[in-house]
Amino acid sequence: MTLGNLHLHSLSDGFFGLDGGAMFGVVPRPLWQKTNPPDDRNRIRLALRPLLVVTPSERILIDSGIGDKYDASFADTYRIEKTDTIDGSLARAGFEPEDVTKVVLTHLHFDHAGGATRFDSHGKPVPRFARARYYVQRREWDLALNPNRRSRASYLKENFLPLEQAGQLELADGDTELAPGVKLIRTGGHTPGHQVVQVQSAGETAFYWADMIPTRAHIAVPYVMGYDLYPLETMELKEKLVKQAAQEGWISFLEHDPDYAAGRIIAQGDRWMLEPVPVEEPRAA
Repeated sequence: MTLGNLHLHSLSDGFFGLDGGAMFGVVPRPLWQKTNPPDDRNRIRLALRPLLVVTPSERILIDSGIGDKYDASFADTYRIEKTDTIDGSLARAGFEPEDVTKVVLTHLHFDHAGGATRFDSHGKPVPRFARARYYVQRREWDLALNPNRRSRASYLKENFLPLEQAGQLELADGDTELAPGVKLIRTGGHTPGHQVVQVQSAGETAFYWADMIPTRAHIAVPYVMGYDLYPLETMELKEKLVKQAAQEGWISFLEHDPDYAAGRIIAQGDRWMLEPVPVEEPRAA
């Protein structure tokens, strides 16, 4: 997908599963199971879709998927389907990990930051993108280092401590321009340091919602995850941004929707819906 002088590549790190009730919070199961049918362990299928933004001077990766540093028990618990890998989808787009210059981690939960590191030949976790600077909100970093009881299981230190140890970590304090046309926006809500990414060029806007709107079912304002630490923050900002996205025709990238990588949010009666837009399979030139 092209926006002016920017090129956007929707990537894949496969699929995984999380509890449907946790993904939809107070929304009753008879409502959410219509669009997200659960398996026999109540898990719904979720995609892992990082986004690569190529500017004239930068190659910016937004999130990194779940990675490959887990054991069999972890894979079973989270129903990991390695139908693809971050390295493989990067290669089909014509890039290698060494080509990435910046990595945005919207937050440090394992399904977003797991691919940020890999095991080297000695079994030590090291940055996967050796030449990149990694951008994390300072509030997110502080929480990840000292997680509360509720969020502790989502923060695996082998996913992010090696970034600091390698001297590749950059901590942002609020909204930050990462490159011309690429802006980080701290939203809070899901976690105190959760951030999204706005991409603008040639009068068009693309928006990577991360866990503010993980799937198209979550476009509805009351559909907020039970995982959100501050759900009212999520709802208030989502209501504002969804309206703006619909009015201005933004292209919305949904990180976890199992069927669609991107679309435009439109009004249908008194509801907001996703009108999918085609995203081509990455292919090397």
